[in-house]
Amino acid sequence: MAANKSNRASSLAKSTGEIFTRKWPRLFFLVAAVQAIIVIVFEAYAFAQFQTGLRHMDGIKDWGSAERMEDGLAQIRTIPTFLGLLILGFLYDVVLAWDALRLKNTIQVIGLCIANLALLIYSALQIDQINVAITILQKYNAFKDHDVWEEVQGVLIAMPCIIALASVALSFLSWKLYQEFAWDILKHIGADYRMKKRFLHYQVYIALLKFDFFFFVGFTIQFLVVVGGKTSTEFALTAAAIPITIAILLCAALFTRREWKVGMIIIIVLYLGGLTYFIYKLERIFDPYEYKYYLPVRKSLTTFAVLTIVLIILTIVNALVCMFNFGAGLKQHLNSPPQEIDKDQASYSMHDVKQPQLPTRMTID
Repeated sequence: MAANKSNRASSLAKSTGEIFTRKWPRLFFLVAAVQAIIVIVFEAYAFAQFQTGLRHMDGIKDWGSAERMEDGLAQIRTIPTFLGLLILGFLYDVVLAWDALRLKNTIQVIGLCIANLALLIYSALQIDQINVAITILQKYNAFKDHDVWEEVQGVLIAMPCIIALASVALSFLSWKLYQEFAWDILKHIGADYRMKKRFLHYQVYIALLKFDFFFFVGFTIQFLVVVGGKTSTEFALTAAAIPITIAILLCAALFTRREWKVGMIIIIVLYLGGLTYFIYKLERIFDPYEYKYYLPVRKSLTTFAVLTIVLIILTIVNALVCMFNFGAGLKQHLNSPPQEIDKDQASYSMHDVKQPQLPTRMTID
């Protein structure tokens, strides 16, 4: 047991060290990290300007009515929500970048580029929603002065520009990493075309699980902080969904690696339940009777709900593909050390996407 832990720690340190000793992995990680630092600093500045500009509003008397107070408090929670989500998003982005580079997971690297575009959309959406929140709060005389928007407008507009520039850089670097990681995958899986396809499906599925986590948690945080629940029971059930989701995703990865079909069937049923939940929440966002509760974060909630629905559908499809691949030998490859590949085998690389030539002898797959 102690020897296994020592080997894992040694392997983790070695794979992490390789990130910084190889050119393209190092550049990819640095771009992701610098982007995260800049955006977090800008978002923190906007939050500080917003918070210091607020007047102390104590009770209905200052707001004018209970309805105005409820609306005002919901708007006040908008900026902290965006701040928290973008901090979570970019910190998680850096962790996933480290994880993808350590594991040499090309699919996850490409997924990070797509996720960066989603964060770009989210950072662009926050400009309008924060502007609306500040305008409404100014109408309620909630600020000490009326220069808050002028103070934060510049950094809010700069954030999508920085993320867009980083997305272009990450996309170029992901192409370079695809070329570099092809050889590492070949050493681990071998030159078998069908086995490489199974490994590709496995990588896609594991990457989807990691992105599912962020978008589900992101939606739930917005719902809890800004919208809340109409009852304490609804609030508690929504909050409890976060640890339950983490447990489901961890089990999904474990069952796939262990090739346990019964467990996978249970997980797929739970995915269908999650899909139903998000479709229901999306319908409520546009329900005329529920509209006012979602107004402060309506656009961002809709974006997160739609992206999560798409991700769940893709996850279900890939879960089925992985389950159909059970028993075909991938499990042994995942748990075995990298193979030594000779030069003839190396010519048959991960860059080959066409069907291989027929073997000279009969094989049974």
